[in-house]
Amino acid sequence: MRIIKPKRLCKGDVIGIISPASSPDDYSKINKGVEYLEGLGYRVEVGKNVGKETGYLAGNDNQRADDLHLMFKNKHIKAIFSVRGGYGSARLLDKINYKIIRENPKIFVGYSDINALQLAFFHKVGLVTFAGPMVAVDFYNEVSPFTEEFFWKVITSDKKIGKLTNPNSEKIFVLNKGRSEGKILGGNLSIITSLMGTKFLPSFRESILLLEEINEAPYRIDRMLNQLRLANVLNIINGVILGRFVDCYETDPTKKSLSLNDVIIEYFQNKKIPVVYNFKHGHIKDNITIPFGLKCILNASRSFIEIPESAVI
Repeated sequence: MRIIKPKRLCKGDVIGIISPASSPDDYSKINKGVEYLEGLGYRVEVGKNVGKETGYLAGNDNQRADDLHLMFKNKHIKAIFSVRGGYGSARLLDKINYKIIRENPKIFVGYSDINALQLAFFHKVGLVTFAGPMVAVDFYNEVSPFTEEFFWKVITSDKKIGKLTNPNSEKIFVLNKGRSEGKILGGNLSIITSLMGTKFLPSFRESILLLEEINEAPYRIDRMLNQLRLANVLNIINGVILGRFVDCYETDPTKKSLSLNDVIIEYFQNKKIPVVYNFKHGHIKDNITIPFGLKCILNASRSFIEIPESAVI
């Protein structure tokens, strides 16, 4: 597959804002996020359907897909940022004209539910996308200096990214030692498993699999990892990076449960591939932006992760 890197973002460029999934609980967050971007010297264009609602969706499927198509087709738009995740991105996958994306590759940013679009874009087009901060989640209030610095570096510089380090030099822990290479792919565990059996999920063969999750009890994490196991995904990857699993514990003290650590150890400890955990990526304030589709070096024996190329051109 030919990997397509988008052009880097420069001050004065136009950033498009879309809501492919759910709407924010407070629409002032969008305005505050726009003010933040404009304060950095970028121009902003908000999708015409942003602000619409259809139940838990940010407008109906056609409205959300239209905004996505228009932003990719608009020659003035240099990057596309998502408002938030939530639910609904996967509903668009069979309504997207992937030729438009192939012919107009751009920086595309989001995480959580937006992961469905990122996986489909890589599979259908080979586009490198960015699991990074969102307008009404990360940019509307006080922005994490760590998140901010690394994110803007990744999408504005055509120099190699290099080693990925946790904030405050927090250690990346090792479950299995070893060294391997492969394209970094993955994201939100529940989104990945929801796409299995569809034509929108890329192959994870010889990849470095990144996983993160939020608000899923250990038995649900177990169920999803078991689905990856039964689908043979865990036997064809070159390594695993476990990001943050936020609030993934049993909240009812009367229920019998395994711990999250119990589940993770059972699925990964005996794999003959490097596995690391406590990597700061996911639903957290200090978040390391990940460019999906790039070459990644995972050296668990020396506790480091490296991306030896740029994400943009």
